[in-house]
Amino acid sequence: MTTPFTTRFAPSPTGRLHRGHAFSALTAHDAARAAKGRFLLRIEDIDVTRCRPEYEAAIHEDLAWLGLEWEQPVRRQSEHLAEYQTAIEALAERDLLYRCFRTRREIAEAIASAPHGAMETWRGSPLPADDEARRLAAGEAFAWRLSLDKALAKVGPLTFVEEGSGPSGESGVITVQPHLGGDVVLARRDVGVAYHLAVTLDDALQGVTHVIRGEDLFEATHVQRLLQALLGLPAPVYRHHRLLTGPDGRRYAKRDQAQTLAELRAAGVTSQALRAEMGL
Repeated sequence: MTTPFTTRFAPSPTGRLHRGHAFSALTAHDAARAAKGRFLLRIEDIDVTRCRPEYEAAIHEDLAWLGLEWEQPVRRQSEHLAEYQTAIEALAERDLLYRCFRTRREIAEAIASAPHGAMETWRGSPLPADDEARRLAAGEAFAWRLSLDKALAKVGPLTFVEEGSGPSGESGVITVQPHLGGDVVLARRDVGVAYHLAVTLDDALQGVTHVIRGEDLFEATHVQRLLQALLGLPAPVYRHHRLLTGPDGRRYAKRDQAQTLAELRAAGVTSQALRAEMGL
């Protein structure tokens, strides 16, 4: 039986949606409709410090205003922490992870102080057993990091298929370069999972055949393809799209307080007019 074309839109409820979100959601939705396939909505709410129920409700409201329809039930990452933990344990048992006690600030300072080009991304190693035991006993926070060297020893050369375009025009069959991500964080003590592992498992468990998202996530594909190989998961086709930019040439972003869809709606803008503005 042929697997139906399946794609998703996966926002985080950390603020209101803006034009950039609308473009990504509509692009994925239109692709699924053209292929007579499935369109899924996934709520990526593992960041417990920033995610809010009111933002999640607003996502549904905004997408409905855009005219989108999606399958039920909606997958919420916060309801599947046990699945992520099982994957973490499986990787740890294979000695592919190590505990990293450095803070983000310490790592940023270490990268900044390294010779130019020598440490673009973090690469570490496990602490000596007695030192690690002491830190654990003291209750120090840590993150589970993927040991890139050990992971690469487990898999051969990898590729992924890019139907869209990366930030430098990359397309077609792309050779995976896992070093671009370094020893990425897969879980933290306070949050059971981090982005790369959660999204990789979610796509596999939901039967996603085509990942359609902005080109700013193109680089993330390299480490996610590596995780797929390590966990024995299928590799979807990727289709990265251009990013919308405002009059100042900067891409729309929550942190820059980009005009929200709710504000556009209140100003009398219709979803049809927004589509036309975006060239959809």
